Amino acid sequence: MIKKLISTALFSVFLISIGSAQTKRDYTQYVNPFIGTGGHGHTYPGPSMPFGMIQPGPDTRLTGWDGCSGYHDTDSVIYGFSHTHLSGVGIPDYGDVLFMPTTGQPEFSNTAYSSPFQKKNEKASVGYYATKLDKYGIDVALTTTRRVALHQYTFPASKQSNIIIDLKHRDRVLDSWIEVVSPTEIRGFRRSRAWAKDQPVYFYAKFSKPFKSYGIAVDDVLQKGLKKASGKNIKLYIQFETKAAENVLSKVAISAVSAEGALKNLDAEMKGYDFKGAVAKAKTIWNTELSKVEAESTDLKQLRTYYTALYHSFLNPNLFMDVDGQYLGLDKKTHRAAGFEYFTVFSLWDTHRTEHPLLALIDRKRTLDFIKTFLAMYDQGKLLPVWELASNETFCMIGNHAIPVIVDAYAKGIRDFDAQKALEAMKVSVNRKQFGLDLYATEGAVPSDKEEESASKTVEYAYDDWCISEFARMLGKKEDQEHYSRRAQYWKNLYDPETRFIRARQNGGFYKPFEPTEVNSNYTEGNSWHYSFSTQQDINTHMEFMGGEPVYQEKLNELFTTKKGLTGRAQDDITGLIGQYAHGNEPSHHMSYLFNYTRHPEKTAHYLQRIYREQYHDQPDGLSGNEDCGQMSAWLVTSAMGWYPVSPGNNIYNIGSPWFKKLTVHLENGKKIVVNAPTLSNKQYYTSGLKLNGKPYKKLFLNHSDLSNGGTLDFEFSEQPDMDYLNSLEKPVMKISQQLITPNPSINGPSAIFKGKQTISISNPLKDVQIYYTIDGSTPSKASLPYTGPFEINKDSHIKAIAYKDGYVNSFPVEASYQTAAQHYTIQVKTAINPTFTGGGNNALIDGIRGTANYKIGDIWQGFRSPEIEAVVDLGLKKKVNTVSIGALQDTNAWIIIPSEVSFYASSDNIHFTEIGKVKSTVDPKDERQQIQEFSAKAGIECRYIKVIVKAYGIFGDWHDGSGELAHSFFDEIAIN
Repeated sequence: MIKKLISTALFSVFLISIGSAQTKRDYTQYVNPFIGTGGHGHTYPGPSMPFGMIQPGPDTRLTGWDGCSGYHDTDSVIYGFSHTHLSGVGIPDYGDVLFMPTTGQPEFSNTAYSSPFQKKNEKASVGYYATKLDKYGIDVALTTTRRVALHQYTFPASKQSNIIIDLKHRDRVLDSWIEVVSPTEIRGFRRSRAWAKDQPVYFYAKFSKPFKSYGIAVDDVLQKGLKKASGKNIKLYIQFETKAAENVLSKVAISAVSAEGALKNLDAEMKGYDFKGAVAKAKTIWNTELSKVEAESTDLKQLRTYYTALYHSFLNPNLFMDVDGQYLGLDKKTHRAAGFEYFTVFSLWDTHRTEHPLLALIDRKRTLDFIKTFLAMYDQGKLLPVWELASNETFCMIGNHAIPVIVDAYAKGIRDFDAQKALEAMKVSVNRKQFGLDLYATEGAVPSDKEEESASKTVEYAYDDWCISEFARMLGKKEDQEHYSRRAQYWKNLYDPETRFIRARQNGGFYKPFEPTEVNSNYTEGNSWHYSFSTQQDINTHMEFMGGEPVYQEKLNELFTTKKGLTGRAQDDITGLIGQYAHGNEPSHHMSYLFNYTRHPEKTAHYLQRIYREQYHDQPDGLSGNEDCGQMSAWLVTSAMGWYPVSPGNNIYNIGSPWFKKLTVHLENGKKIVVNAPTLSNKQYYTSGLKLNGKPYKKLFLNHSDLSNGGTLDFEFSEQPDMDYLNSLEKPVMKISQQLITPNPSINGPSAIFKGKQTISISNPLKDVQIYYTIDGSTPSKASLPYTGPFEINKDSHIKAIAYKDGYVNSFPVEASYQTAAQHYTIQVKTAINPTFTGGGNNALIDGIRGTANYKIGDIWQGFRSPEIEAVVDLGLKKKVNTVSIGALQDTNAWIIIPSEVSFYASSDNIHFTEIGKVKSTVDPKDERQQIQEFSAKAGIECRYIKVIVKAYGIFGDWHDGSGELAHSFFDEIAIN
């Protein structure tokens, strides 16, 4: 009881301090929560507090990529109002504990109780959402505290005014229960599986008016006399008799720990049912947060765009701790936070780039809490978070990007955490046998024939390693600093000097065929263009590798100006294209600033202003891609200030192009940063003068110390770039200059499987490199054959090579295997091949290269989505066939199911076929392990043609997330002996 009183008192003091600190200007008027709810923004319009635990809001879409948040601006039907929503992600989850007010006889099917609504009746502002349910004539309004949602339903006159509580809504339910505690209180629990494989949510609800009756439905069948029920499909209705325009309010709190925890949250944060008062408090708190950045403009559209971006930047991560400090850890045990707040929803692949560096500048207290959360997660799961959601490590996306968040904060003076434990956690996280990290450590690159998304992983692992090296340097750990500095250069092992692109490595050389615009399994949501400038830790060395600044600048310019479009598989995330620059996805976000490292820094301003104009506006489709938990918005928030962190983990901000005539950043230490750009116009403008604190400033970058204690940055502009002035400014430098490595050599042969003979060459991007090689599979050294020029092979060969350069760390040995072709078959695939998974072409099923259970490696598997698949193999001549087989893949979570049966037929004329075998599946479709079944039949027949007919699994049942959809079928390889 004492703890409860203390908590309540502290909360009251917090509100008082907020009220006293509130500025006279109302920044909340510029926030439009509908921005991002259209297009592919994937945001939600419902209310939330800054970094709040609960997000009540409307659910208008149940499935699909553009329904990830549960809402889309183009929808016209509301299913109800759930209590958790994700902001701008690319995979659906949350949407927990749906409430839906209705009238008449209670219904339990969501298509029956849903209601049309009209956009003209929708309103949203900070801490507030309202709409009208046309089917029932009910007005709905929502607001929230950090952990408690408040619903206000204005019913018409009715003897049957209901609230439906649906625990089955949206994700697959693993378990749930609900209990009527009293005529004004209900509590319950739901454990579901979606993106987060095991997500528990407890809730406690109180109502402003006693309900006259209630009923619990189990599997949509109403049960009599139950006060409590459990199962996987539990729904409840409560019923009131209401007068015309009568308000019934419900306050709902959630907890990941217990129903008792939810009740504590409710009682601590909301005493009564004062809806207007709750909205006012939410607005006050939000205004304090938004007032951290004071932008001045007469353009209301610009202000709405900017302050909504700032609002989005303050939504995630989310509080994940009850008022008593208890939270559910990654180990699924209950813990209590001491001296910090525990958070969830860490979209770190996205947010380490700009969102977290922004918060390290203007919200240092929460940044420290995030880092302490990371270290608590490390204690619980022995790993720093990758993409953590509701105490589930989803391992979504690549890299280990809690590392740059920690290092960036530490470099900027946020140090009140256990730095030694943090370094230990970093090293453990990057030295595990997962996602190709072990291969990266022992081979200097992630090979594409052993791990998917290998090129992207290699460059992002190298960036994380540079951050570890910097952290070790700051801690005085020289051995770690040098070790990870070497690893930070492994991007060099992917650099191809011939094409000047970052390319995936395969079979000792580069993956081929190569097209930089091709989106394939070597890259994460991108292509080679999107990762060929992802060397933020070693930009100037990359420039040298390309042949110098002019060549680098020319290639960078081509990124933005090329007329070539995307090729390869469809990838919805790649949006907001300017040439091949893709602002709608995160890997491109720093690239416009790279011109600052060249003799054309005016192009940074040019492209920034184009991005401002083209990629952001104040309508529902005002984001060019997924919001991604604040990153898309944080880019605008930060860039508009006039600077940007190209390489988080150091203290350098690149100077860009401010978006406002005046902008003031209010820091937590009471100091402020003022950015003046009085000559800014709507035309194209270029920096023609810079002053810092009244003195001429001669750099294209700022140090964090220039900002952290406040200051004034004055810009002057011209309509044409003054190149003499711009090139008189000191340019930023990002270059690793110690523990330099020799890049791995590249063994280049036309094909891994060849006929007759072929020529092999070995190359290296560095000059004055000595290369030695072997052709018998032995490990090369300086005692091996020196490479002097191309040579021929005419038989199976296993070549290994190593490179040395004086004064450099020698390369890793690389190896390549070449095989002579053993057969000359052709194939006719009569069923449409999935264009995303072609296996490399029509001959994928007979190319002699077998895929592993990881179908994403190397584009080897051929995919289909058809009830029946048919292919005919021509052996070239009539021959004795003893056995015939085909491999099929299963990855249930990826909707790939081993087919029900495979039938094999033989023919001499390709007209008349005789069945030689029919084989049924032996694998349970519900078995979630990635696995292969080999369908094999004995033939013992002479023939020229072999036909394979596959009966696919078919339509998914209710047991699968894809219920009602057709499963995919993947095959490799047809073997005939």
